[in-house]
Amino acid sequence: MEKRNYQKELDGVLAGLDGRPSLLLQCCCGPCSSYVLEYLTERFDVTAYFYNPNIRPEAEYVRRLDTLKQLLARMPFAGAPALFEPGWREEDFLRAARGLESEPEGGARCTECFKLRLGQTARTAAEWGFDFFGTTLTVSPHKDAQRINDIGFALQEEYGVRWLPSDFKKRNGYLRSIQLSREYDLYRQDYCGCGWPARPENQ
Repeated sequence: MEKRNYQKELDGVLAGLDGRPSLLLQCCCGPCSSYVLEYLTERFDVTAYFYNPNIRPEAEYVRRLDTLKQLLARMPFAGAPALFEPGWREEDFLRAARGLESEPEGGARCTECFKLRLGQTARTAAEWGFDFFGTTLTVSPHKDAQRINDIGFALQEEYGVRWLPSDFKKRNGYLRSIQLSREYDLYRQDYCGCGWPARPENQ
C-alpha cells in the first residue's frame, strides 16, 4: 500500500476552503499546539479542546493546561482561538486502557488512547456544529500520523464532521514548535501522559 502524504491532503483541504470554517482542535499540550495554532488560525476559527484524560497525575494535567493557557494569552495568532477544557477525566482513560498497562509506548494502549481523545473530540464537534475536527498530535515525531489519521477518518464517517488530515511534523513543524516553546518559555514535558510502564508511581 502506498504511504499517504497527509500534509499534501491538508494542502488540498486548505485550497478548497471558503471563508473561515470552524475547527475543534484537540490540543495535547502547549508546545505541540504552538506551531499548529500558528498555522491553522490563518484559515480557521479554532477552538482549542483540551481533552486529555491520559495525563497523569492530576498535577501534571494542570501544569500542561496552564502552559496552553499561557501560550494562548501571550502568542499573537491570526485569529484568536477559544479554549474549552472539560476537566480532568482520568476514569475515561483508565477504562480505555484497562488490560493494556504493560504495552510498550506506541503500542495498543496508545491506539486506544488516540481513539478515546479523538472520539470525544468528534462527538463534541458534531454536538456543537463544528465544520471540522482535528488534533495537534501529529506534530510529534513520536506519534504515528497514519494511525491517527486512520482513526480520524473513521470518526468522520461515524459522526458526520469532517476530519482535518495532518502530519504537522512535516515542513519543519516540529522544529518550529521547539522554537516557539523557547520564545514563549513554555514547559515541555518529558513523557506523553500516562507514563506506563516507565513511571509506575503514576499507576
